[in-house]
Amino acid sequence: MTASKRGTAGRKTPGRKTAARPAKRGPAAIAPVNRRARALLLELLKIPGASGREEEIIGWIVERLLGAGAAGGDLHRDRAHLRSPYKGSAGNLALVLPGTAPGPRRMLSAHVDTVPLCEGARPIVAGDFIVPADKATALGADDRCGVAAVLQAALEILQQGLPHPPLTCLWTVQEEVGLQGARCCAAGMLGRPKLAFNFDGGSSEKLTIGATGGYRLDIRIEGIASHAGNAPEEGVSAVAVASLAVAQLQKKGWHGLIRKGRHRGTSNLGAIQGGGATNVVAPLVEIRAEARSHDPAFRRQIVAAIENEFQAAAGQVKNVDGRRGKVSIEGRLDYEAFRLDEDEPCVLLAEEAIRRDGGKPERAISNGGVDANWFHARGIPTVTLGCGQVNPHTAAERVCLPEFDRAVRVALWLAVGQ
Repeated sequence: MTASKRGTAGRKTPGRKTAARPAKRGPAAIAPVNRRARALLLELLKIPGASGREEEIIGWIVERLLGAGAAGGDLHRDRAHLRSPYKGSAGNLALVLPGTAPGPRRMLSAHVDTVPLCEGARPIVAGDFIVPADKATALGADDRCGVAAVLQAALEILQQGLPHPPLTCLWTVQEEVGLQGARCCAAGMLGRPKLAFNFDGGSSEKLTIGATGGYRLDIRIEGIASHAGNAPEEGVSAVAVASLAVAQLQKKGWHGLIRKGRHRGTSNLGAIQGGGATNVVAPLVEIRAEARSHDPAFRRQIVAAIENEFQAAAGQVKNVDGRRGKVSIEGRLDYEAFRLDEDEPCVLLAEEAIRRDGGKPERAISNGGVDANWFHARGIPTVTLGCGQVNPHTAAERVCLPEFDRAVRVALWLAVGQ
């Protein structure tokens, strides 16, 4: 949906309530909200939305917002999918509301895409959990729980006319493939939020205040094909080159969990493909790899080690004529590391919201990337809150409903402001 920029002029406001919100919401007071949110989540979990194919889920959210009373001009969609290296069917969606109460603009966000294992998921309620009906699929709780928490907060505000400070609700795409939606987000449509709260994985008491940085590598090894039986000496095996490089990385401690003095990081050669027949010396191998560290300089050392070992391996394998293979490597920064200050206002406010709900907030640093990495890089301090997801990206994935309920209450409390 294309939307225009506008202020509060001409906006219809008589239907909005002006009564102050309660200082604290107890479990009995918010039970109807949780019932509505649980029903919303069950619907969301049924909607497909793999990374790059999010058009259906984005369209569904738009329909719900319009049905709740959002004006067309409140909704903004960008072209993040066209700027992403993966392309895709839909960009990010933002609901941008002017405030009906004083305060700095705040933003609530969640990503709509799910991993491929969630294809065909059928959610069912089992006691205090939502689980997949099929043992072979994941659920999509990562991050449909966050989507539901943010969407329910928006629906409550729109339908009940709750007073709120300037508010942005953002649903991003392509988080699961390197935070591409957040990386390519059109920041101008967000309304310059000063406080931001990203709802993603984990316990409803967990606050992620920092995260590692990640770098992605595409490694291409070109060998020389020959008949593996009649003339193997004429070939250069791309598989042999790859094997030598991987063995050296493992031997020297540059693969997996990496410890070099006080420095820490990780690397992974996550996907490899090549060759085509057992009677042909493999002419091509392609590898997708990554390097992570909270220390950008050390992450660059990890990347350099990977590049050096593959180039060195290419020089060690030659055919009878002295010809060698060739290695080419393309890399890009997926997301930079960050850590919020101890007294960052968004962190303190999120902690207050959790305490008001009877929880004990716990600060955490993540070794994985979150959309907050890119929001922080664009000058938007963002804390990430859990929503009750358990075992994401696996067939054992489930939603802990009491944890999800708390995330819904916290999201609404943060949305309506103090």
